[in-house]
Amino acid sequence: MTIYYSKGSQASVLGMEDYVEAISTTLQQRPSVKKVLAVPPDHTRLDSQAGPIMHAVLQVLGDRLTDVMPALGTHSAMTEEELTKIFGDFPRDLIRVHRYRTEVDTLGYVDSDFVRTVTEGVYDRPWPAQVNQMISRGDHDLILSVGQVVPHEVIGMANYNKNIFVGTGGSDGIDGSHYLSALYGMERVMGRCDTPLRRILNRASDLFLTHRPVVYVLTVVESTPDQGPVVRGLYVGDDHSVFDEAGALAAKVNCFRLPEAPKKMVVWMDPSKYKKTWVANKAIYRTRMAIADGGTLVVIAPGVEKFGEHADVDALIRRYGYRTTPEVIDMVAKNSDLAGNLSVAAHLIHGSTENRFQVQYCPGKLTPAEIASVNYSFGDYQSALSEYRVEGIQDGWNTSRTGEAFYFIRNPGLGLWMHQDHPHAF
Repeated sequence: MTIYYSKGSQASVLGMEDYVEAISTTLQQRPSVKKVLAVPPDHTRLDSQAGPIMHAVLQVLGDRLTDVMPALGTHSAMTEEELTKIFGDFPRDLIRVHRYRTEVDTLGYVDSDFVRTVTEGVYDRPWPAQVNQMISRGDHDLILSVGQVVPHEVIGMANYNKNIFVGTGGSDGIDGSHYLSALYGMERVMGRCDTPLRRILNRASDLFLTHRPVVYVLTVVESTPDQGPVVRGLYVGDDHSVFDEAGALAAKVNCFRLPEAPKKMVVWMDPSKYKKTWVANKAIYRTRMAIADGGTLVVIAPGVEKFGEHADVDALIRRYGYRTTPEVIDMVAKNSDLAGNLSVAAHLIHGSTENRFQVQYCPGKLTPAEIASVNYSFGDYQSALSEYRVEGIQDGWNTSRTGEAFYFIRNPGLGLWMHQDHPHAF
């Protein structure tokens, strides 16, 4: 087990030269590589810099890079516009689509006793380690898993083996992973490297991936007011230690502790990345530990036009809405359609305010009635843009046109915001 490349600090600014150096250094230690599968994220993880990294991979590998399969998880396949957004002119004939319902194999199970122990008894089913058949049946002699380590609502810190087991996983594994973590409590895991689900995935890696040629290429990216997203760290390796290094830096550059809990928070959701609440609800996940009791979160999301990534998922969200954890648990117990789609149940829990604060959603196409039906309040996004002067302000405390103080976040997907006195702040 090896770390092939490690570079980064809170002051580092890394770019294409570093990406090429990292891939070249890795390949020097694996000189016999002839056929490579790359697994980058999709366009919703644009800030990961996976696009430039994939161009570096192609530059170094040439025709040895035979397949590129974005880690879609349950997300829809990317459109041409979305592919261009993240990958630019990258050769389309290399792109493969992950189909999480039909093209996966189960490598084995993490046993129920282990799952029960690490979740402190809230979940006691065995967890299936599932991957796309290109990984389980392919003849690649190197699998490059590319992605960003950043606070995450399901696993604490995103990426590493989540990119494989969830990003290329199947329905059962994705459902179980998301639901067990939701039951454990998202506020107990966000921003942490050591979480119940991470322990489960690490166990699955130890059992089922060690003989497969998976190497992880991990970035740590900070959102800056003057330069936008800046790569602070780049780590390449094939074991848990590479994630630990990246996670330690991400905790420093992506986690923010506020001395005052805002009564009003305003979040901008880039319409090129966020088209459904399924992903745009990161606005809620990443701010919920900061906002004051009784406060309001304004989500300005002009690209949002649906709730779910797929028609059946969208229908379930519309049917049940974002409700408190006890309500969702009860609905799962009483309704077979929701019980059969536990990742949706987890999403409903994650998107709930638990009746502690209010969410005003300002979408592009969803109507006031549609927003109200899922238990949010509706806002007009153009009015919100004007009221909060979004185009001309920076992250942090600002004042609206009517004189109201609010805390603004332009890119919530790159961080985690906590009030310093929140019970789960760290």
